[in-house]
Amino acid sequence: MIALIDYGSGNIHSVINALRRESADVELISDPARLAEADAVVLPGVGAFGDCVKGLQARGLWEPIAEWLAADKPFFGICVGYQMLFNESEESPGVRGFGFFPGKVKRFSTPGLKVPQIGWNQLDLRPHTLWRGLPVRPHVYFVHSYFPAPANNGDVIAASTYGETFAAGAARGCVAGVQFHPEKSQAVGLGILRNFIASVPVTRQVLERSACDS
Repeated sequence: MIALIDYGSGNIHSVINALRRESADVELISDPARLAEADAVVLPGVGAFGDCVKGLQARGLWEPIAEWLAADKPFFGICVGYQMLFNESEESPGVRGFGFFPGKVKRFSTPGLKVPQIGWNQLDLRPHTLWRGLPVRPHVYFVHSYFPAPANNGDVIAASTYGETFAAGAARGCVAGVQFHPEKSQAVGLGILRNFIASVPVTRQVLERSACDS
């Protein structure tokens, strides 16, 4: 079962519909005790970094997710759900992220650049199972004013450029996240979700078992 974390962040239904379209056994989870039943976690996020952190904390989900990440279990963060994997964000000074990836979330600072970035942009991909079967430079859909700047370049699996080049995706082990919205990125986004589902090593999934980052 894939646990889609419901903590009042916004874009839950479009994500769950996209996952179910790819034959995932997915459930909305707001009770931290239910995480013990899950084989993978998907953490979406819309809104301010600090509000999303507080939403998880208020529901008692922060520590269980931190333990999940520390155990290197299958995890996929989307938009602010990706940003929270880092140490902190310029959007919410003093609010700590999970710190799974060393680095800071920064605001676009190119003079004259329209912020937020809303729309389609290309990805430059590094080899990873999430990208299996995708075009060489696929287009995906972004809605954001901030982006993570990983301290370790080796964590970056996708880059995009909007005024400046930024890390559109990062991964290590079974944990991954993307700044764009796969659920809004049509066939490319569904392909990414399909690859994540296929990477979850469980017998209950319809799709074939495979290693997280093989």
